[in-house]
Amino acid sequence: MATSNVTRKNVLLQPAKPTSGSGSSSNSLSASPDETPRQSPSSTSLSSLSSDNQFCLEHTSAKLRDTYGNEFHLPDFTIKQIRDAIPAHCFERSGVRGLGYVARDIVSLAVTFYLFNTYLTPENVPSTAARAALWGVYTFVQGLFGTGLWVLAHECGHQSFSASKILNDTVGWICHSALLVPYFSWKISHGKHHKATGHIERDMVFVPKTREVYASRLGCFAHELSELMEETPIVTAVTLIGQQLVGWFLYLSTNRTGHNCHERQAEGRGKGKKNGLAGGVNHFNPSSPLYEAKDGKLVLLSDLGLAIASGVLLFLGKNFGWSNLAVWYFLPYMWVNHWLGKLLESSQPLCLLSIFEVAITYLQHTDPSLPHYEPHAWTYTRGAAATIDREFGFIGRQILHGIIETHVLHHYVSTIPFYNADEATEAIKPVMGKHYRSDVKDGSIGFLKSIWKSARWCQWVEPSEGAQGEGKGVLFFRNRNGNGVPPMKLVPVRL
Repeated sequence: MATSNVTRKNVLLQPAKPTSGSGSSSNSLSASPDETPRQSPSSTSLSSLSSDNQFCLEHTSAKLRDTYGNEFHLPDFTIKQIRDAIPAHCFERSGVRGLGYVARDIVSLAVTFYLFNTYLTPENVPSTAARAALWGVYTFVQGLFGTGLWVLAHECGHQSFSASKILNDTVGWICHSALLVPYFSWKISHGKHHKATGHIERDMVFVPKTREVYASRLGCFAHELSELMEETPIVTAVTLIGQQLVGWFLYLSTNRTGHNCHERQAEGRGKGKKNGLAGGVNHFNPSSPLYEAKDGKLVLLSDLGLAIASGVLLFLGKNFGWSNLAVWYFLPYMWVNHWLGKLLESSQPLCLLSIFEVAITYLQHTDPSLPHYEPHAWTYTRGAAATIDREFGFIGRQILHGIIETHVLHHYVSTIPFYNADEATEAIKPVMGKHYRSDVKDGSIGFLKSIWKSARWCQWVEPSEGAQGEGKGVLFFRNRNGNGVPPMKLVPVRL
């Protein structure tokens, strides 16, 4: 990675003092009102401007503002108020109903496979180009059904599938293993994500880079970010496409989206381990710092499920051809990877930029209106509110079982089954008030647009300018592309 010749520990950074008559261009929102929707009046700001450098902030009170420029106030409701607002019947789980949805998704996968393999032949469709296009449709459709099955296994992991833990874990293990997901290993780390959502040092996924970390990846200092040129759209597009192909796998194998504070692991498992290839942090090794010693057998059981699924795929590849298996299974699997995309970060100097892998799960936790928190400002209630509901129409509500449309509720009460989540969401909206966030504009098209928008607007997090006390621990996204609230201007002071 490129480095600067300036010695970091000999530099102090402080906010630049505004000059008279200069208020407009650099310190005002650069996007038009249409490009900066204020659907979420609340805003939050993440602060992590201090690592090797010290940051001197003026002792002035200031409003916390999200990336859109909306004023943010810390949530003031309680978990009890949330739970009390939800009708009792919304908590009821039905194993029979859950199994019915599993059967529906498996039948959908089987029928789609049968129809395409039976009728999409050279005899019925002589054109090679037409057949290729139709097989492309097959991979997309199967990817959606496969993602739906993944969501049901996700329900099992949260025990919202049924009242039986044995049934939940059996169904979840089978379904996730078939999708090459280590069920119990994922379940454990995902549970920790729910317990620390929005915590800049403990969250297990979607941990954004602080200003200092983002700058270091570019080989520059934090104060230089406000001077950098805009990231070109072609770079954004190329990195989005490339990383969506491997995001889910890298999350499982290198923990690339999770926190990197493994030295704090209570049992000492994290000593000398870090995220990345060969870093010792993954979802397959029982000694990974993501787990405690008591989790070892469950991690191995997850690995057994992957071994069985891999054996079946090996058999199919040898007997029916690897090219057929690629179309039947692996290309749809890549679509599943796309929809379950994770936020990635580049460690290669030539990439120069943080790389975003965006899809369902990323967009649930990344938006210009969302806060993240440093340890002294974080609470469970605040972190759970740092999520957003979106809208993906028929695909989201029917095929993907509403995982996109009711995610805010899911972070407060994850044991409510998805088929009761809409009613429960409406019930908690009055309690959350302005802290309930949703972006449903333009429906499915708006959801797809938000992939690009998040990549352009959400590059790192920092506190609101002038924030003091607890407010310094509330962090918001900023970017170098001229979108929304500009990043703080910091001036280096030589010692």
